[in-house]
Amino acid sequence: MPGLRYLIRVFRGMSLRKYLDALEVCHQKCGRSKLVMFFDVLLCAALYGAGYYDYKIFGFYDLNAAQRRTFITRMKNKRLISMLNEEEFVELYDDKNVFAHLFKEYLRRDFLDMRDITPDSLGAFIQGKEVFLAKPNNGTSGFGIEKLRVDDFDDLEHLYNYLIDPDKKFGLLEQLIVQHPDIAALYPLSINTMRIVTLVDDNRQPHVIYSTLKMGDGGRFVDNLDNGGLCVPIDPERGCLVGPAHTSRLEVLDRHPWTGMVFEGYPVPFIKEAHEMVKEAALKVPQIRYSGWDVCIMPDGPAIVEGNNYPGYDFWQLPEQTPSKTGLVPVYKSLVPGF
Repeated sequence: MPGLRYLIRVFRGMSLRKYLDALEVCHQKCGRSKLVMFFDVLLCAALYGAGYYDYKIFGFYDLNAAQRRTFITRMKNKRLISMLNEEEFVELYDDKNVFAHLFKEYLRRDFLDMRDITPDSLGAFIQGKEVFLAKPNNGTSGFGIEKLRVDDFDDLEHLYNYLIDPDKKFGLLEQLIVQHPDIAALYPLSINTMRIVTLVDDNRQPHVIYSTLKMGDGGRFVDNLDNGGLCVPIDPERGCLVGPAHTSRLEVLDRHPWTGMVFEGYPVPFIKEAHEMVKEAALKVPQIRYSGWDVCIMPDGPAIVEGNNYPGYDFWQLPEQTPSKTGLVPVYKSLVPGF
C-alpha cells in the first residue's frame, strides 16, 4: 500500500478540474454518483496507488477490490521501476545521443549527433537525403521533433544555422525511416511504431510483457498518444492487431479515422523478429531491467526507434483489452519476487 508521502504528492499535484472532469466521464459510463466516486478515488489512491486518471481509464468504478488489486497503477509502476532500474543509468536511455550510440546496431539508420555537427559533417549526413528528422536531445511524446526537407533551405549554411539555433534545442539528426507498406497503409503520415515492454528477471532472462501498435492521426507525423495518436494491442501468436484502438481521450475505434482501415485481425509483419530484437537489446544495460521500446517495422525487418526506462503501464489494461477484468499485476509478480 502506498505510504503517506505518496498520498501527500497526490493531493499536492491534484488538479481539481481534471478530477471533476474524470468523475464526469466515469458518471457518463456507469451512472454512479459523482460524490460517491469522489471518495472512492481517494480510497483507491490509498489502497492501490490509483489516482483519478487510473480510476477513469481502467474503469475502477466497475471493478471490485480483488480485481482492482490486479491492475498496475501509476504508483505500482513507479515501484517496479525503482526495483528494477538503477537511477544513475537512466540517462543512457533519456539522452537520445547516448542511446543512439549505445544501441546503434539496432537502429539500422544513419544519424548525426549534434554535439559533433560541423558544416562538413552536416553536408555528409544530408548527402542523398531529401528529408530527415531533427529531434530534441531530451523529449517525450514526439514534441519538438521536426521533419525537415533539405530543398526548403537556400544552402548548407542556412540549414546549419537553423539546426544550431539554441532555441530549437536539437540534439540528434536522423535518417527518415521507410516503414513496411502494410504498416504505412494504416496511417501513412507517421512512422507507426510498436511499443514493446520487456522485463529482465533475476536469472537474466528477458521477457516481453506486451506489445501494441501506435499510429498517428489527423495529419500529424508522430504516433504518440499525447500528440493525437492511437494504439491497438498486438497478438504475437496470431501475428495481428486485436482491436479496438484507443486514444488518450479514451475514444474506442474499430477502424482508423484517417484511412478507414479496420484494426481487428490486421496482420503485423515481423512481430517475432521484433520481440527477439528487443529481448536482446534489453540485456545491453544490465542496470535497466524494465524497458519500453518503440520499434518500427521496415520493409526488411524491425528496428529500434528509441527506448524508455519509464515504461507505460496503461496500454494493455484498458477495459476493452481486459474482459476478464484482470490487470498485469499477476504477470509481474510471476517475474519479480517481492513485488
